[in-house]
Parts: sequence; C-alpha cells; structure tokens
Amino acid sequence: MVVYSFYIFDRHAECIYKKKWTPRPTSTGSKAQQPNGLPDGASQPKALSAEDDAKLVFGTIFSLRNMVRKLGGQEDNFISYRTGHYKLHYYETPTSLKFVMVTDTKSNNLRIVLHQIYVSLYVEYVVKNPLSPIEHPRGIGVNCEMFELGVEQFVACLSSTRFCKQPI
Repeated sequence: MVVYSFYIFDRHAECIYKKKWTPRPTSTGSKAQQPNGLPDGASQPKALSAEDDAKLVFGTIFSLRNMVRKLGGQEDNFISYRTGHYKLHYYETPTSLKFVMVTDTKSNNLRIVLHQIYVSLYVEYVVKNPLSPIEHPRGIGVNCEMFELGVEQFVACLSSTRFCKQPI
C-alpha cells in the first residue's frame, strides 16, 4: 500500500497538520505519452500550493459528507471514496477533528487506522501535551516532534506491511 498524503482538519475547517510522502499519480491512458507521463499535446498541470491542496481536500470531504447525510440520513457516515488513481479515507472524531488519508486504490478501508492514529498518537502527543494549544487559530498547526515521528513510523509500517507487528 502506498500512502500519498495525510491531513488533520479542526472544527473550524483549518488544516492543522499535513504531510505528503509521494505525489499522486497522473493519468495513464493508452495514448502516446511525454517523458513526464502526460499524453502528447497535453500541457503540464499547474501544481497546487500545500495550502490550496488542503483546501481542496477539505472541500471534497465536506461536500461528500453532506451529500451522504442528505441521501442516507444522519446515521450514515462518509468513510471513503475511490477514483481511478487514488482512494481518500475519512474519519471524524466526536470533537469534529477530521483525519484524512490519501492512498493508492488497492488499499482497503483505513477508518480503523485513522482512529488508531487519533487515539495512539494525536491524543497521546498533542492533546495530553501541556505546551500544545487547545485551539489552532489562523492555521497554526500541530507542532509536536513526537507526533510527527509517530505518524512517520506508523505510515512506514503501513506501507511496508499490512499491519504493524509492534505497537508504536
């Protein structure tokens, strides 16, 4: 399994943590391609800034979550969606923190994994840290070295094997 990126959004729609590992793949059709992976005659897509990418991801999950609730009722939850190139996994905590992970299309549902990141890493290293702010105003994100190291190790473990053999 390949993990492309991971985001945490607070209840005010601010991205408080973002991490990218590998870029998402570009379209691969049967047409002739340039060395950069694009079909002949296609221009290079403009790269989004990290802030714009986070806003786009939040807008997507916000829209899909609302659509699922309108179609299925308040009990139904948006868990993930898949495109031809990636799969987006979503977990929302009772305090309205939103954990989002973008992976390759072959991965199974990672809702439990996102819950483990919340309980094992976020709560332990961010919430219980007396130096960490309770709210993250104006996009001031999570700045905890132990949390970042834990996320790195957790994702490396996910990428190398299906499940971690040892708790982090």
